[in-house]
Amino acid sequence: MTVLLRRAFAALAIFSVLLLGAAAARADQGADADDGMKFLRGLADQALALVNAKDIGDADRAEKFRGLFVASFDIPEIGRFVLGRHWKSASATQQRDFLKAFEDFTVLTWSTRFKDYSGVSFEVDGAAPADDGYWLVDSRILRKAGDPLPLGWRIHRVDGHWRITDILIEGVSMALTQRQDFASAMQANGGKIDDLLSAMHKKIDELRAGK
Repeated sequence: MTVLLRRAFAALAIFSVLLLGAAAARADQGADADDGMKFLRGLADQALALVNAKDIGDADRAEKFRGLFVASFDIPEIGRFVLGRHWKSASATQQRDFLKAFEDFTVLTWSTRFKDYSGVSFEVDGAAPADDGYWLVDSRILRKAGDPLPLGWRIHRVDGHWRITDILIEGVSMALTQRQDFASAMQANGGKIDDLLSAMHKKIDELRAGK
């Protein structure tokens, strides 16, 4: 075999390996996209069933919603993001207390708002890779009246399980909005974590009291 032929066969072998690798990567991406969309559909089915349930009270609904929230959202990552630069200056105890208060505040806020979604349906339109292992899943809430509400979900895997890190409502990032809100709250409280926590606990008590 001539040197030219050996080089041609070597180049062909390398090209084949690259093609197989690219095909495997596309197959993995396709599986992740399908799996991510399946995760969101399952979550939506559970959430809407909870919204439409007529045989449970508000307190039970809130606790069941908490279970969905804790199981489906990456609370530590979201909490670190929304607290921004203040996260690093907080003590370990303050960080833990903030994440717990953030969970309580979010659960109580959204379990109340979810009543407005009774009778709607949910469709997942597709998924695309974002960056660093994250995916963006596009969906729509179909309402009885009015145009569909577009929702984007930023998700990734944590210990083999899908977790949500952000929701985009009509293109607006909820995580970024919360970050801005907490930055304003920190400024109003003189940059003190403990004062922010006190304000959060006060708001949580008001939500529990239905105010």
